Amino acid sequence: MSNYLKDELRGFVPKEQAEEIIKKVARGSSVIRLSRVEPMTSDTKKIPVMTSGAGAYWVGEGQRISTSGARWIFPELHARKLGVIIPVTREKMNDAAIDVFSELRDSIAEAFHESFDAAAIFGYNSPFATSIMGAVESTGSIVKTSSANFDLAASDVMAAVENSGYDVDGFAARIGVKNSLRKLRDANGSPIFISGPDQNELYGQPVEFVRNGAWEDTQAELIAGEWKYSLVGIRDDIEYEILTEATLQNTLDSDGKPLSLAEQDMVAVKATMRIAFLCVKPEAFAALVPAEAGSHDTTLSELTIGSLTLEPTFSADVTEYTTTTSNESDNITATATAAESGASVEIKNGETVVESGSAATWSIGENTVTIKVTNGSYSKTYIVTVNKE
Repeated sequence: MSNYLKDELRGFVPKEQAEEIIKKVARGSSVIRLSRVEPMTSDTKKIPVMTSGAGAYWVGEGQRISTSGARWIFPELHARKLGVIIPVTREKMNDAAIDVFSELRDSIAEAFHESFDAAAIFGYNSPFATSIMGAVESTGSIVKTSSANFDLAASDVMAAVENSGYDVDGFAARIGVKNSLRKLRDANGSPIFISGPDQNELYGQPVEFVRNGAWEDTQAELIAGEWKYSLVGIRDDIEYEILTEATLQNTLDSDGKPLSLAEQDMVAVKATMRIAFLCVKPEAFAALVPAEAGSHDTTLSELTIGSLTLEPTFSADVTEYTTTTSNESDNITATATAAESGASVEIKNGETVVESGSAATWSIGENTVTIKVTNGSYSKTYIVTVNKE
């Protein structure tokens, strides 16, 4: 195998560099640092989660010990592809592949963990079925505050978690609340917030300040939770592809126009990793939000594919379904309805946009219908696989 990107236009990032990038993603992501992280060797993985602990019982002489009261659920993580495109000069094509990725790994890791935190916390451009703030809004565990009563509100947001039967073991917050936290004192005048070189603590629990651009200041000040119910799955490989002719719509040239690689005699490295996120206990989280914060609900209130039966039964929090048909076409009815009136809904059969209520023609085998709900800058995608026999 050649060591040069000009000869190998796609493949896997060298293992040592991929491992270093993933480590940097884990260190830079506040969600990953707080959550339970599971390695993944495929795109799906079932995770055992204990929802109630084992019980201890008094036992008399010769008596049988009672059965433990532990209860388990087995949520399934689904890894999604997260991609980043970084333009480089064409001369990099002649550099050894491992040296190029060594030089770019900080930029790649930063782009990955910023996008992941934004999706996992706020559902921003998210492919995941859940988000932390989505979970908080679904349970109503929200405390609104202003700078005047921040001390009481911070305690109240912890109480919202505790009242649901969970213990707060960590916080995520915007970096701008540090000033308010530094002023907090207990009854003895001692600081409640402790700033350290390696870890910050609030009420004796770690607090992660999201400083990578992923935090939405208008949506939340601080999130408290029992973070073992926030699951993250990471695959240990990263793929790359060299782009030579693309126009990068989100990367602007000095004239304000999208960057054209061909016109600028440049290339771009596209790197993709697979990562999963799932909040399995919405009640285990609560948020402190600004008094004027608004909602960005990206769920559907109703979804049908003609008269076909969806498996599982539709639920706003479930984003993947299957169904079967033997007919050439079935109506995609006008019941892909957003839960919030200001949100928009786009339906596609494969790559073809379908208007609600019009007929979609199925091919033999699997047909993928995507329903994307967009509310402001936030979005969520539902997927229905229609199998035609």
